[in-house]
Amino acid sequence: MKKEITKLPHFNSDGLLPVGDYELSLDELKKSWIVTGLGVKSANWDSQWRLQLVHNLEAMVQQLWEVRVTDIYIDGSFVEDKDHPNDIDGYFVIDVENLEDSVKKLNQMDKWSVWTWNLKSRTAYKNYAKLQLPMWHKYRVELFPEYGQGSGIKDEFGNNQIFPAAFRRARRNGLPKGIIKIKTPLKRGSK
Repeated sequence: MKKEITKLPHFNSDGLLPVGDYELSLDELKKSWIVTGLGVKSANWDSQWRLQLVHNLEAMVQQLWEVRVTDIYIDGSFVEDKDHPNDIDGYFVIDVENLEDSVKKLNQMDKWSVWTWNLKSRTAYKNYAKLQLPMWHKYRVELFPEYGQGSGIKDEFGNNQIFPAAFRRARRNGLPKGIIKIKTPLKRGSK
């Protein structure tokens, strides 16, 4: 029987991860209840799809680690009480001075060169109103760079939020929620 990772609290009564930043390695995430469905009340929890999303996320995270990005956060419907989330959303912290060079390197590593946030790169997907980024089409993961700029997501007063604030609120109702930080593996020789 699989052992459940207890670092991640279960959803609150609003179907959201309780407020906080929960640090998990990719392996811990794969074994967590949010993927496996252990302890989830729904009989339709799509653990296979959730695991596939984490495998897709892992490919992208490993590329970010190669360009020395270590602060990576995930959320969206993946960390909400939704049996079959559409995708994984998230952001990574990067210095704006390193962004252009890092994106160039990321696109050299990725066989589909999906690392772009250009509006013109977005294309349609069947039965979806929103145009999707190339990374969404290939991985069903959208990771955005965070360097202090606006996210395009408005708060209740119409103000453009930066990613850390925007991603810690549920889009459906604006309630505060938790987020998962991907733990960076220790380098050899580190403790």
